[in-house]
Amino acid sequence: MGLSVERIHAMYQRMLLMRAFDEHAGTARRDNRLRGSVHEYTGQEAIAAGVCAALTDRDYISSYHRGHGHCIAKGADPVAMMLEIHGKAGGVCGGKGGSMHVADFSRGILGANGVVADGVTIAVGAAQAVRLLGEDRIVVAFFGDGALNRGPMLEALNWAKVYDLPVLFVCEDNGYSDHTRTPSVTAGPGIVARAEAFGIPADSIDGNDLLAVACSAALMVGEVRAGKGPRFLHATTCRWRGHLALDRGLYRDPAEVAGYAARDPLVSTARLLLDNGVAQATLDEDARSARERIAAAAAIAEAAPSPGPGELFTDVQDTGAPSWP
Repeated sequence: MGLSVERIHAMYQRMLLMRAFDEHAGTARRDNRLRGSVHEYTGQEAIAAGVCAALTDRDYISSYHRGHGHCIAKGADPVAMMLEIHGKAGGVCGGKGGSMHVADFSRGILGANGVVADGVTIAVGAAQAVRLLGEDRIVVAFFGDGALNRGPMLEALNWAKVYDLPVLFVCEDNGYSDHTRTPSVTAGPGIVARAEAFGIPADSIDGNDLLAVACSAALMVGEVRAGKGPRFLHATTCRWRGHLALDRGLYRDPAEVAGYAARDPLVSTARLLLDNGVAQATLDEDARSARERIAAAAAIAEAAPSPGPGELFTDVQDTGAPSWP
């Protein structure tokens, strides 16, 4: 396989945690137990797990509105994340960011971002800083296929290649840009060709195949870290839920949605582990442990207080603001 069973097992456990977290988040939003927007990552877990397994604690990632899985894969504390999405004190951003703005600089998580493609420009800016400071970190920019048709995305690709910055672009292609099929609004020969047009080496893989993701990401991360410039990983996947937790996804073919279960990365990874000697009882315990850990985090979050009124005036950026009379 090229990867040890222990390493694959660790990625599987992280995927279980992502699945349990987003199942809680989506259900809580549909039940009005938390406010704001929630974009579930269910079905796409193999990409975050496989890519982040190739990173060090010092490396950076940026994310987009569907970012819970990336943060968990990079090592964010699920309790602090749960407090954050519930808008409670003690959240990883003080309970003031919510689902779409989870960030944890201590883990190299530069933040999710609700503006399509803007997380990519943040990643390229971080990569430029890494280069100027002479650091050995690299940066990974996670984004969806809809971002490829946004102007900032093209600017980021161009800038990264012009300066050969240490950044890996990871496109999570679930086939939908919000409620629209992405191919119906995308010109040209495709996503990979668009990256290659900027001179950036690219690879296209099955994003639901954990081994394919982990192996391709490890190769590309190594090339980026060696100073060979940006790389582009295109990973096809499935988005099980609607664009938002409150989106029932009625614009999709029911047969298409039903087919997603057959491509569940958790099921295929569990089968791989079983074939390589991991006991079913161990996998069952993994699943139970993940569910209990997230349930405990949710209980803490739902009982926690909201930030106090005084917190309205903290963490407010004033650097660069104009002087007011």
